[in-house]
Amino acid sequence: MAQHNADRAAGWNDQSGERWVAYQAQLDARLAVFGEAAIEAAAPAAGERVLDIGCGAGTSSLALAARVGAEGQVLGVDISESLIARARALAPQDMPVVFRVADASSAELPEGVFDILFSRFGVMFFGDPTGTFAHMRRALKPGGRVAFVCWRGAAENDWMRLPMGAIRGIVAPTAPPDPEAPGPFSFGDPKRVGRILTAAGFTNIAIEPFDALTPFGEGATRDAAIDDAVKMAIEVGPLSRVLADQPDDIRARASAAVRAAFAGRPGDRSLLIESATWIVTARNPAS
Repeated sequence: MAQHNADRAAGWNDQSGERWVAYQAQLDARLAVFGEAAIEAAAPAAGERVLDIGCGAGTSSLALAARVGAEGQVLGVDISESLIARARALAPQDMPVVFRVADASSAELPEGVFDILFSRFGVMFFGDPTGTFAHMRRALKPGGRVAFVCWRGAAENDWMRLPMGAIRGIVAPTAPPDPEAPGPFSFGDPKRVGRILTAAGFTNIAIEPFDALTPFGEGATRDAAIDDAVKMAIEVGPLSRVLADQPDDIRARASAAVRAAFAGRPGDRSLLIESATWIVTARNPAS
């Protein structure tokens, strides 16, 4: 598990983090509706303190800071130095938010000081999710609450389903991953999520579906938006690893097939893709 976390940190401090910084505005636009839904579930109030796990470029942290106001505070943590640097650059000086490069599974966190543990797609990658949630729970006040959003199944999310389906027959299939292995869809099974949170000591667990059509790719014309969607899928999506070592002819065929798949989605200057998530809430026991 420690090696997994080290490998994950190395990846996010190399090309993965740089690519997310490059596409930060588009990615945040695509994920905005989910972050907003999770924040509404968290219901931050003025003066509260929030721990934002896997804060990325800080969009959710800034939204939370606006809700807790000058008397509150948000601590955003992420393992990517480049994303934290981006978050610090985007944060207005007068916002009650601090960003820190840290792995939430092992970082030293102040005990019993946060009202809310929040995350927008940042909790599905831990090698030991139960141990990590137990570790983070200690940072919550008694009675503190949890709210996060995570992906449901790969087959329910077009950003995964469309490109990976398009390359069948072009790229040799790989063995399906362990559904509980760290990754974007490791929390797709709500029963597993409930077991993890229960074992970590949380109560009042609620897991609700939340679906939305979200923008993917952008351009001055529909064709340009489709081209941009393909580029995003290859550079920051699931194809980035699958096509990394493929010869040019295979990459070209795969790119054409992915383009055809995205061309089936509606939208003019940005494609609208189907996205499916869980909104999860829970409580730290009061005593």
